[in-house]
Amino acid sequence: MNNKPRYEIIIYWSKEDDAFVAEVPELAGCAADGETYQAALANVEVVIEEWIETAVANGRNIPTPKGKLMFA
Repeated sequence: MNNKPRYEIIIYWSKEDDAFVAEVPELAGCAADGETYQAALANVEVVIEEWIETAVANGRNIPTPKGKLMFA
């Protein structure tokens, strides 16, 4: 079984960027883009790993994934 953290990822089309954008709300500033939905998802998975590695190296807290988030 995969032991990677499972954070909620929000993917949407950005007309301004002419790309799909994938954001991870629980990890401040963690986002990536791609020409396709699949590319944005693959890119953000790499960025999540890098975000966590950087946080660990700097002694910062790693948020526990909460699953589906609710926003109004």
